[in-house]
Amino acid sequence: MKFRAWLLPFFALGASYTSVRASAEMFDFETLRYRAKMLAARAYAPRATTVPEALRKLSYDDYRLITFSGDQAWWRRDSLPYQLQFFHPGFVHQKSVQVFELNGPTVKPIKFSRDMFNYGGLKIGGGLPDTVGFAGFKVLGSLNLPADELVSFVGASYFRALCLKTVYGLSARGLAINTAEPEGEEFPVFEEFWIERPAAGAKQCVIYALMDSASVAGAYRFTVTPGAVTVMQVKAVVYCRKNPKVLGLAPLTSMFWHGENSGTNHGDFRPEVHDSDGLMVFNGANEWLWRPLSNPKATRVSAFSDDNPRGFGLIQRDRNYESYQDLEAHYHLRPSAWVEPVGNWGRGSVRLAELSAADETNDNIVAFWVPERLPAAGQAIEFEYKLHWYSDQIRPPAGFVASTRTGHSQTHEPELRRFVVDFDGPYLRQQKPDPAIVPEVSVGDGAKLAYMTVQKNPYNGMWRLGFGIKPDASGRPVELRCFLKKPPHVLTETWTYLWSP
Repeated sequence: MKFRAWLLPFFALGASYTSVRASAEMFDFETLRYRAKMLAARAYAPRATTVPEALRKLSYDDYRLITFSGDQAWWRRDSLPYQLQFFHPGFVHQKSVQVFELNGPTVKPIKFSRDMFNYGGLKIGGGLPDTVGFAGFKVLGSLNLPADELVSFVGASYFRALCLKTVYGLSARGLAINTAEPEGEEFPVFEEFWIERPAAGAKQCVIYALMDSASVAGAYRFTVTPGAVTVMQVKAVVYCRKNPKVLGLAPLTSMFWHGENSGTNHGDFRPEVHDSDGLMVFNGANEWLWRPLSNPKATRVSAFSDDNPRGFGLIQRDRNYESYQDLEAHYHLRPSAWVEPVGNWGRGSVRLAELSAADETNDNIVAFWVPERLPAAGQAIEFEYKLHWYSDQIRPPAGFVASTRTGHSQTHEPELRRFVVDFDGPYLRQQKPDPAIVPEVSVGDGAKLAYMTVQKNPYNGMWRLGFGIKPDASGRPVELRCFLKKPPHVLTETWTYLWSP
């Protein structure tokens, strides 16, 4: 998983180099795809770092002194709609990447220069060649302000983006390999980047990346369109040197420390602390699912089988400041991320991995698509999707889960585990108390349903579904599902929950 340091954008996991290409080289996606295929045909050879030892030994406080000089932003002096800024190698960024400008099909290396950075009085001995590379980069453009940060790539294959009126929160990755598997996770690396020089008035920024790792090599293209919803069109071709046990496509990575369903705030003054509060799935059967996230005591993995998924994402649904009470982290402004497959992805499953987190500095949530079958090693795995970074624009057309709470009574049937699920939505708010609106609750092995009720909340217009379960003595996790219906119509998405005794 990824370490989250508030003043460091990402933990640089295994980044490495390739040599800078000649400026006369011609480039397009097919060229990059061919390079990935040839790379995968060879045995994996980790690339040695060229980051000087003095930079690799920088302390956290020393590295913080190094900042990018805004007047050195790439394309700033050309008054183009996008600018590039770069992250300095060093500290946890033990290896670097090479970045190139694409002007038509022509490649031009963007060389490292000390003049790009302010060192805050920090003395770094020895020479820094212009081929040392960068830890990563970010793209600036017009969003809330004319030169706002839009997207950043730094560390392994991690990247993240912003939409209107949001602050950085969850991240995405190029691939997830053996995530939450006992043998350990593999982190593919974007080794090189090519960024198209934008035309005057361009509405999109186009980025290419070459991926490499022990198991895979791949070619990626990101077409970024910023706005109220920032959309990244991702096109990828991946070649496996060897097929991993679990290959996760379109992975999203987030943090959930505690929330309304946790039963504890770990002594923290804030009611909730999380970048995302649920996994939302729109499956091939046109069913919307909502799985509230949790911070389990031990790692757990859930899989939602599907055929040709319509979409999935990690969502920050609660936008109420009062739920977080945080004037620094602004969790109520963290974006959601929604994966919309392009084309038919076939059979597989949306997989959710939840790891135990001791605090808010570690990402402990990962969601991704796992194909049911992979082609033979060496054959192309091609996929495309739109990645939407948004605030509140995507949700089920019917009723949706507004909150999840769980606990037990201290006096009345304390052996029961009780759940309270609030549903909201325009249609539900318009409905007066109606006995025809009824709950549907299912309880998996490990417990039995004791009761269920549903009622209109007169104070906020929502509908509250409450139920209790009586666990057996097995101690095994219990799968729960519920929704509201007014036969023959289903009125809400399906709430799904894995409760561990």
